[in-house]
Parts: sequence; C-alpha cells; structure tokens
Amino acid sequence: MEKQVAIVGAGISGLLACKYTLSKGYCPIVFESRSSIGGVWTKAIETTKLQTPKVFYQFSDFPWPSSVKEEFPNEHQVSGYLQSYARHFDLLRHIKFNSKVLSISYEGVSDEEMQSWSVWGGTGEPFSNKGRWSVLVEDNQSHSTEVYQVDFVILCLGRFSDVPNIPEFPPNKGPEVFQGDVIHSMEYVAMDYASAAKFVKGKKTTVVGFQKFALDIAVECSIANGVENPCRVLYKTEHWNLPNYLPWGVPLAYLYFNRFSELLVHKPGEGFLLGFLATILSPLVTFPFFFLSSFP
Repeated sequence: MEKQVAIVGAGISGLLACKYTLSKGYCPIVFESRSSIGGVWTKAIETTKLQTPKVFYQFSDFPWPSSVKEEFPNEHQVSGYLQSYARHFDLLRHIKFNSKVLSISYEGVSDEEMQSWSVWGGTGEPFSNKGRWSVLVEDNQSHSTEVYQVDFVILCLGRFSDVPNIPEFPPNKGPEVFQGDVIHSMEYVAMDYASAAKFVKGKKTTVVGFQKFALDIAVECSIANGVENPCRVLYKTEHWNLPNYLPWGVPLAYLYFNRFSELLVHKPGEGFLLGFLATILSPLVTFPFFFLSSFP
C-alpha cells in the first residue's frame, strides 16, 4: 500500500517536497490555501526582483531557461520558472488549491505514549503502524471541511506565510489617532501596480523598515509621486544594506549553497562521524550573521 504524505504549502519548499516524495514512491497531497503555486511569489509588487543571483536560486535538476538573460529575474520570470518546474515534473495534479489546513493531529496513540517518544513514531522511522495523521482542511470557496488521513506530514509554510508583523502601540499613540492612511506591506502588495500607484499618488508617504521589501515599496512610492511628495524611510539602526552573498568580496554563498552545508547540521541516524563533524562545524552556521553585523 502506498504511503500517503500531506504537504502543507505549494511554495518552493512544497514543490520540492512533492517532487521528491513522488520519486521515493510515495503518494503526496499538497494543500495550498491560495489558487496558485509559488508561495511569496504568488503575489509581489511590480518592481520586485530576485535579490540572489539566479545561479544560486534554481532547482538542481531544472535550470533557468535560456530566455531569462537577467542576473536578477523579476517576479513574473520567477513565477513562470516555478510554474514550468511544476508542469515539467507533473506536480499540479497532486495539489489541492484553495484548501486551508485548519488543524493537524495524530490519531491512534495515547498522549502519554507520544510524550515518551524521543524520535519519530517511537522508533525513529517516519512511518508508524501505531497511528496516522488527521489533517482537517477547509475549502476556501465552499467553506466545507474534510478530514484527510495520511501517514506523514511535511510543513512547507515558510517564514512569510500571511502573518503580518504589526507592533503594539501604547493607548492613544497608534494608527487610530493618525489622520492619514496606515497599511501593512501585505495590504500594499495585495493591490495591483496601477491601484497601488493610485493609492499613494499625491500623498506624503513614510515607509517603516529598511529591508528589501520596504525599499521596494519606497521606490514605487517615489516613482508615483516624484520630488513633489518625497517618500521617507524610517528605520531603527543606521546601517548599510549589502548583498549577503558577496560582502567585502568574500563569496559566502559558495560555502553554504553546496553539499558541504549538509555537514553543518545534525541529522537522524547520522552516526558518530557525521555527528562529530556537525558539532565542530556548528559555528559556521551563524558565521555569516556575525560577519555581516560587523559592517558599520
């Protein structure tokens, strides 16, 4: 009997998980809350481009098409690349769109027994004959729910999964006392390019933040308003935004975007030698963050 694997999310990680579970002879079912694949690339602002050179942002078994000449492809090119990958490996038929996972629970084993497990299934094996996972899924269109019984669950939600990071304000010092419009970047990106330009047109805008998304939005606001209504950018700590793949000319990507990076983390059933290497090499995991923070 084929083992069924539930995969939550049809972004890049979800597509990879689907492709490789198929290659292992399993039966994957991917639950995607949106109507298309791509994760964060499903909807992005018009001026968004890949911030990593495309040679470092591609599937190992599916290179970028020759028609994409740019070193940093735009959102439409990235989205098209992901669509091509899904079609090439026939992944779309395994994806249930507009399907939001509401809950996941493990059925068939008591809570006391599960709490005593230190490894998967109590045995270290991903598939257990003691129970199965119950995945409660809601259809976004009909709002009906259905429970799926599967043998294993892979979460591919990502760190930017529709959860806005909004600060808490003291009473009477938040957006409610501000006379203008206050929106989160997720609300901005939900607009199309023309609607977003119309929304900010003729307004004095301020963007809070200094990461790539904030700067992309600031650029769009500046394009819409010109020098008549300049866009201001507010950020907490003064610093330079530098490419994290080539600081001071040091190609850090070559250290992490290869098989060597697998030696830096502990893995189930790794044995003494791999465990020893992961322990002594673990400082390299955080090295880029400390290195980049040294910039003034």
